[in-house]
Amino acid sequence: MVPKEMTRKRVVDEVSGWLRVFDDGTVDRTWTGPPEALFLMSPVQPFDTPRDGVTLHDIPGYPSLRLYLPEPSGTPLPILLHFHGGGFCISHFSWFMYHHFYSRLAAAVPAAVVSVELPLAPEHRMPSAADAGFAALLRLRRLARGRDGSDPAERLLRAAADFSRVFLIGDSSGGNLVHLVAAWAGEEDSAFWSPLRVAGGIPLHPGFVRSTRSRSELEVQSDSVFFTLDMLDKFLALGLPQGATKDHPFTCPMGDAAPALEKVKLPPFLVAVAERDLIRNTNLEYCEAMKEAGQEVEVLVSGGVSHCFYLSKLAVDNDPTTATRTEELIVAIKDFVGRH
Repeated sequence: MVPKEMTRKRVVDEVSGWLRVFDDGTVDRTWTGPPEALFLMSPVQPFDTPRDGVTLHDIPGYPSLRLYLPEPSGTPLPILLHFHGGGFCISHFSWFMYHHFYSRLAAAVPAAVVSVELPLAPEHRMPSAADAGFAALLRLRRLARGRDGSDPAERLLRAAADFSRVFLIGDSSGGNLVHLVAAWAGEEDSAFWSPLRVAGGIPLHPGFVRSTRSRSELEVQSDSVFFTLDMLDKFLALGLPQGATKDHPFTCPMGDAAPALEKVKLPPFLVAVAERDLIRNTNLEYCEAMKEAGQEVEVLVSGGVSHCFYLSKLAVDNDPTTATRTEELIVAIKDFVGRH
């Protein structure tokens, strides 16, 4: 008989509130943070009857997709292909924190928002999430070419969308995927994608960092359990390829190890930066590097708010500054999409 204590799994790494990694390689992502925040991680079920002007549909396959579809207006809709955040290690595209913002965004633009289910590290380290993002773009190309799948939601999307206006959008580490997937897409010519076209990229508070601490990492005090320096360090250690540092091109596209930005073919970008974000300075460094490389980049700096503030429904509903900055962000995205 094996003693019971020898059969117990041992925690070998932990991100407080979010994730525990055990010695047998399994991962527990049960939320153990403040219980009042649990609803943000609750899954939202699809619905066919419009709520606040949007219906919600799941499209199974690889990768699985979630479609936010505004009520018909008679005009083909641009597509926002969404990559969720979570440091490559946590989050799910069905969570309420994404639903409350992206359903609102879909109605406001209006646009068909297609959110991608991403594989999670450490079970699936990068570039697994980027591969899924690129595969999602290929799924859209198939629909653009009139190859309907068997899923009714695919047919809804094909009938409603303008595939020549696909915008990549992502929160936090999903913002890293916007850059990476756009760069990969740019390696192929227009005939490869036709009639689909990647018209723009919208990284929202992307997880761009360096191995050395930036000034904002050292000086900004985190006011949220949703983003701390400990989370940043541990998630990236678990999410990047084995042995990689934060200077890896996946997290530092403006660094020496990354392809020269002058040679990367990218569409126009709108980069959102939060004034009180721990990684504000490296976000701004990325924007400056992109501009110096001749890339077309617009920058929106949201004052008085922190990393991915717009995803917290509690803050949006109860803090006037967060509510105002969220509305400004939506207006900026709508304007950017409208011009491209």
